[in-house]
Amino acid sequence: MRVLLRVEYKGTDYCGWQRQKNGLSVQEVLARAVLETTGEASVMHGSGRTDAGVHAIAQAVHFDTHTSIPLDKLPIAINAHLPANIRVLSAREVEPGFNARFDAKQKTYLYKLYSAPVSSPLREGLFAFVHKRPDVDKMRKAATYVLGEHDFKVFQAAGGHVKTTVRTVTALEIKENGEEITFEVTGNGFLYNMVRIMVGTLYYVGIGKINAEDIPDIILSGKRDRAGKTMPPEGLYLKEVKYAFDED
Repeated sequence: MRVLLRVEYKGTDYCGWQRQKNGLSVQEVLARAVLETTGEASVMHGSGRTDAGVHAIAQAVHFDTHTSIPLDKLPIAINAHLPANIRVLSAREVEPGFNARFDAKQKTYLYKLYSAPVSSPLREGLFAFVHKRPDVDKMRKAATYVLGEHDFKVFQAAGGHVKTTVRTVTALEIKENGEEITFEVTGNGFLYNMVRIMVGTLYYVGIGKINAEDIPDIILSGKRDRAGKTMPPEGLYLKEVKYAFDED
């Protein structure tokens, strides 16, 4: 049977989701835990890659298994073989042809940053730290220009390889809580480093380096050097991946 897992992880100690030669990946550790749990060598297919240092609140992962372990007990069984920074939250059976990546209808990411006189050791690895406090109202105004369907090539880092850079952003909310600012963005898909560059662009608006009214022209230009910086990976979280059956 094909199983869909929802997995939470702190990405600080990993080279990213995808198995790589240069470090330990979340995919590799999860596959090892499933092998120890079921006795089967299974390939873990994620809904998408997260880079080194990026976290997930609910990454979606599918794999095939013949295990007799009940689905409601499977997360507990797998977690017994995982380090504390990775946890399986749930498991459900899906159709044999289901694909965690290609069947995703919607994804939501969070980006967390804070501004303070001194960086906080307790936020290290979990938030991005910025010295200059951005104007949240200016960033919210700029965010309205990002909504909708656009060619988001301007927000794609070098190294991205996709057939089309057209994506639809359905929601972008910015919340402020004391020193902390959280960006929550939802769309039908995202380009390589798109969220981190998008937040970096909004941050530049917030500190006066880019005018909010210039965002539509910047997007149309497709020129990466006109957008903001790529924000650090530690502030990024994959919050949610939705499929057709999540809407039932």
